Amino acid sequence: MALRVMQGEQATEILSALGKGGSTAFFYNFRQWYLPDSPQIQLLVVALADDNEHGKIWLLVAEANEPVVAAAVNALAGVEISQAALTDLARACQVPLVDLSQPLKLEPVSIPKPWGQEIWYTGIEQRGLSLVSDGNYAVPLAWLIGILPGYLTGVGDQPPNLLKILDPLPDPVYGDLYFELHQEKREVYVVTHVDKEAWPDGIGGIRYGFSDEMRKRFDNDRAFRSAYRDAVKAYRGVRKQVDVLIDGMRKRDGIAPDEPVPALQAKQWHGEVPGELRETEALLREAMDSFTQLMPLQVGDVVKVPLLMPHALQHGVRTVEFQTPAYERKILSFAQKVLTQKSWDTNEAVELMILDPAEAQGLTVLEDGEAVKREQIVSFPDFAVQRITLEKDASWLLPKIESYALVIAVVGTLGFGVRKISSEQAVFVPAYCEDIEFRNLSVGPCVVLVSFPR
Repeated sequence: MALRVMQGEQATEILSALGKGGSTAFFYNFRQWYLPDSPQIQLLVVALADDNEHGKIWLLVAEANEPVVAAAVNALAGVEISQAALTDLARACQVPLVDLSQPLKLEPVSIPKPWGQEIWYTGIEQRGLSLVSDGNYAVPLAWLIGILPGYLTGVGDQPPNLLKILDPLPDPVYGDLYFELHQEKREVYVVTHVDKEAWPDGIGGIRYGFSDEMRKRFDNDRAFRSAYRDAVKAYRGVRKQVDVLIDGMRKRDGIAPDEPVPALQAKQWHGEVPGELRETEALLREAMDSFTQLMPLQVGDVVKVPLLMPHALQHGVRTVEFQTPAYERKILSFAQKVLTQKSWDTNEAVELMILDPAEAQGLTVLEDGEAVKREQIVSFPDFAVQRITLEKDASWLLPKIESYALVIAVVGTLGFGVRKISSEQAVFVPAYCEDIEFRNLSVGPCVVLVSFPR
C-alpha cells in the first residue's frame, strides 16, 4: 500500500476531520529542530477515531525506516484499521498506542550534571528527549508535538515549558549548582525534599542574590560590583589551576574531559591536588561567596527566580522546577569545572545582575474549601503555576482552557479517567482535552502542581 507523505499542518487537518470509526495512515516528514541542522526523519502515523465516542482518537507514531516498522507497513495493505488491528500494529512496532483524549503519561529522561542530575519531563533538546509512555513502550514527546503542534499544545509551534526536577548531590560544594542568572528564562522552584544528612534540621538553602550587610561596606553599588568581580576573578585564577591538574587525572584514568563523574571520584581527584593549592581554593571561594546571600529553604517552600537574579540551589535540596523553554544563562561562578562551556560569563553578568532582592510575596489563595485548596505559586508573563491540595476522596475539575497543561504529583496519588500518577510522576494534558477530573486516590491529602502557558 502506497502511503502519502504529509508535512506541516496537513496532519492536523486530516486528524481533525476524522469521523466516528474513521481511520488514516500516512508518512510524515519530521524536522528534528532540536538537533544541529535540523535533520529530517520519516515517521509512520496511523490514527483511528473511536466509533462509540466522538472526539476520541487513537494514534500510533513510529520511525518509518525501522525494519520492524517497514514490515508492519506492508501488513497494512488490504487490512481494515480496527482498534484490535491498531493494537497489534503498535505491539509489532514496539511503540505505544496513544489515546489523544486523555492526559499523556510522561516518561522523564535523566541528564547528568557535575552537581547531580536534572530529570526532564518535557525536555526537547539535543541533550535529551522526554517521552510519552503507555507503560510498555514510549515515543518522544517531540514527535507528537511536531506532527500535531496546535492540536496538542494550543500555542502553535512553540515548544512546551520545561518541567523538570533538580536533584543535587547531598555533598557540600560538589552538590551546589552554578551561580548564574538568566536574561530570558523564568524559573520557579518548589522544594520537595531536603536531605537530612546534608541538613540535619531539615532546612537547606539557595544562594540567592547578595548580602545586604556586605553591600553596606561599600560607598555605592558600582564599588560593590567591582569588588565582587575582583573576588570572583581571584577565585577563577586558582580554579583554573585546580582544573588543569584534575584534567590530567581525568586523562590518566581514561575519563573524558566533559564527562560528569560521581562526587566520590571528584573528591578523590581533589585530594590529589597539592594541599597549599586546596587551601587557597577554599579561602578564595569563601571570600567570593561572602558577597552573596544564602536563603533558607525547607519542604514546600517556593522560590520565584526573576530575570537577572543570580541564584544557585544548594546541595541536597531537591525541587520541582517549571521554566521557560530557553537554554541560556550567564555563569558568574562555580566551585567545580564547568563541563558545558569553556569560560564563565562573570564580566558581562556582573553588569547585568540585579542587586536588590525581589519583594517577598505570599502565595495567592484562589480557592480554600474543606476539600480543595488552590494556590497561585507564580504568574509570569509566559506561564503560570498552581498548587492544588485535595483532601481524602476529594475531586476537582480541570477548567477547559485553550492550551495544554502540565501536571506533576508531589504528594499522594492522583487519578483522572483511567490513569493515575503518584509522587514525581507527570502528565501532559493536551489542549483539546475536556472534563478532566482530578481525584485523590490517597488515604491522606494529595498535592499536585499544574502549569499553564500564557
